[in-house]
Amino acid sequence: MVMRALAVWLLMLIVASANGALRQAVLIPALGETAGRAVSTVVLAALIALLAWAALPWIAPRTNRDAWSIGAVWVALTLAFEFLAGHYLFGTPWELLLEDYNVGRGRIWILVLIVTAIAPPVCARARGIVPAG
Repeated sequence: MVMRALAVWLLMLIVASANGALRQAVLIPALGETAGRAVSTVVLAALIALLAWAALPWIAPRTNRDAWSIGAVWVALTLAFEFLAGHYLFGTPWELLLEDYNVGRGRIWILVLIVTAIAPPVCARARGIVPAG
């Protein structure tokens, strides 16, 4: 189960990277910075939910706790990649990385993390993979 969950997260990373490229190349030039980032965030959250829906039978969590653990690991990996790779590999300043969390300035990136956390248990229950509880 763990290796399958990690494989799905790697697929999410690829999807998120493609979404980021689309955001920079198309959405921001067409809609502006705030709206382009918002649309990109909503699209990515929806794609993560769809990936979780499709992948949960293959990942096969046995319990609701397993499904919540998958979501927690996915969020931890996402944050680690975003901040560690973002800063140390791509050279993005910490201040710029933290800007995506400023909801007061229209940044709704936190939605992606919330969906990433809850998608595995919600999808697993909805698909009857794990019992509610």
